[in-house]
Amino acid sequence: RKQQKENNVLSLILFRHGKSDWDKPVASDHERPLAARGREASRCMGRMLSQTKQVPDLAVSSSALRARDTQQLAARAGRWGCPLRIDSALYENSPSGILNWIKGLDADPECLLLTGHEPTWSGLASRLIGKAVIKVPTGSMLRIDFEVDRWQQIDAGGGELRWLLPPKVVAKIKGGK
Repeated sequence: RKQQKENNVLSLILFRHGKSDWDKPVASDHERPLAARGREASRCMGRMLSQTKQVPDLAVSSSALRARDTQQLAARAGRWGCPLRIDSALYENSPSGILNWIKGLDADPECLLLTGHEPTWSGLASRLIGKAVIKVPTGSMLRIDFEVDRWQQIDAGGGELRWLLPPKVVAKIKGGK
């Protein structure tokens, strides 16, 4: 990571929550839990970040149950040592709203991971890298790098997509399910 900072690069990882359990009755969408498949995908993606030495410096989740559980399972499986936060601003927000939220961070982690929802993550990713249409499948992660010193300096079209990985691909690479 030291090399990354010397080059003035900040990395944003967008993590779409794992597969939801639509069979369980819930009082609201906010309380929808993860399905078994979503729990396993979350663990798989958490391990992948550790194994590729891309553990975030700060991870923030939407307040929705499925997003909170996705982040917690990933962090536990990957043994992330970073602070984990929950912020209701990441639930039911627009790409513009999330961009403003990022710019308002009071810290400058070199690698920031946000766990959230569609269609916001696809819209935000597309906007940040500019002139692209990105679709973020359930349980997937993508990383966008910015050649800036502070999160307040990021803007539409200023990012470079480094990778987008769905859990099915990660599991196959690792010889998993």
